[in-house]
Amino acid sequence: MGKTKQLLKVGGKTLVERVVQEALKSDLDEVVLVLGHRAGTVRDVLFPGLQHARLRIVENPHYREGMSSSIRVGLGAVEERADHVMILLADMPHINAHIIDLLLAGYLASRKTLGAISVRGRRSLPVILGRAWYGALHDLKGDVGARALFDAFRNEVCLVDAPPTYDDLDLDTPEDYQKALSENHE
Repeated sequence: MGKTKQLLKVGGKTLVERVVQEALKSDLDEVVLVLGHRAGTVRDVLFPGLQHARLRIVENPHYREGMSSSIRVGLGAVEERADHVMILLADMPHINAHIIDLLLAGYLASRKTLGAISVRGRRSLPVILGRAWYGALHDLKGDVGARALFDAFRNEVCLVDAPPTYDDLDLDTPEDYQKALSENHE
């Protein structure tokens, strides 16, 4: 994108502020924000305005190794006490507390070990993984997430249908960002 993506503003808030605030409004027990590129700048934007007892910020010194390194750092911050971990991305501006809680409730009720939001019949984010998958998450390398686990172990996946109005837009290009801005009438 040519800029620090998580600091782009949509609806008057940075992307990282949006997702953290929504996560904190949800039923999640703890929220771990993993910072990588320009961590100090992102931290300066968030604080002192965003402090919460359930929020923990950790830094990923190996962020250049890709998304897998951030997953490992975030998991390392909670794995001793958490039986499940949900992965949220800051570049998805429409993730909200309702979607997080919908996934959490559906996943826990299913008693499966993998869960994901389903948007118009396809798996999307956020996702949630049980303790059984922590080792596999630690083994991830490069700029990948848990997609391969969900593909390989479909019988373990609980898909939770998102409301028809949910937009799982992922801001990966300037065009995606312009779409998000136009949706918010900025």
